[in-house]
Amino acid sequence: MKKKVLITRKLLRSNEDRANELWDAKLNLNDEVYSQQKLIELSQGCDGILSSLTEKIDEKVIKSLPSTIKVISNFAVGFGNIDIEAAKKKNIVVTNTPDVLTDATAEIAMLLILGACRRAAEGISYVKKENWKWSADFLIGKQLNGSRLGILGMGRIGQALAKLAKVFGMEIHYRNRSKLSKEKEMGAKYHENLQSLFSVSDVLAICCPATNETKNIINKETLEYFPTGAIITNVARGDMIDDDALVQALVNRKIYAIGLDVYKGEPKIHNGYLNQPNAFILPHLGSATKKTRTDMADLAINNLNEVLNTGKCTNRVN
Repeated sequence: MKKKVLITRKLLRSNEDRANELWDAKLNLNDEVYSQQKLIELSQGCDGILSSLTEKIDEKVIKSLPSTIKVISNFAVGFGNIDIEAAKKKNIVVTNTPDVLTDATAEIAMLLILGACRRAAEGISYVKKENWKWSADFLIGKQLNGSRLGILGMGRIGQALAKLAKVFGMEIHYRNRSKLSKEKEMGAKYHENLQSLFSVSDVLAICCPATNETKNIINKETLEYFPTGAIITNVARGDMIDDDALVQALVNRKIYAIGLDVYKGEPKIHNGYLNQPNAFILPHLGSATKKTRTDMADLAINNLNEVLNTGKCTNRVN
């Protein structure tokens, strides 16, 4: 008899076909965002859950899941939507999908840097209004070549971004939990603390994991570390930024521009950003390529299948 698996969001057709071959899969064909109660109800009789970041699987939900659930395979590299400790106490394995979205996310990080530096949002607005007129000082932005890029979190995505940024002639600086080997640094300069990194960052790229330590790491105090006219971008998680403080820094022109692919309360966003012409914002497109989304779902399926068959998984996070 096939195992039963709940898949909480709609996947690409090829991935859903594979899931149906492996299991008796409960698919979400309408791509409904399930409430916590509905997720609990649909999980009855299932052996595993293939979840996404849109589900908040907290301690209350995990305690209410049926005892048959052995694994929650998260369709994401992050897993902040799942209470890892609560799952561990209930002997539920939690897995994620690292590596496969590295290049796609680094590309979006580079796009944010370009868009914020070269005032892309303002330019698009002028085109739509059909009221622009060329002049020598029209929409002058900041050039990447020769500028300093600070990377907060020099993991897989940070390192991939550094490679791209070097092609544009940027000087790379970084802050990480530990100093990288010379081979992985590729000439980048390590900084031992935030103030040191931020003070030399003409552009900052946030690429670090979401933790209690990194929550609101961009705040009223740390914004003062940046050189006036710096640019801040984020492809990690919205929790990294104190929105009120960053909006005020944009208004005061302490910060020249921002590029965000993630933000608190997605899809809702702090209204202050919407009133700033120097805010270049995307709707969480980091992994949004067909190849990457296919590979992510395949890995999530592999993770779930591995746990159901062996009880173990290389990509286990708890």
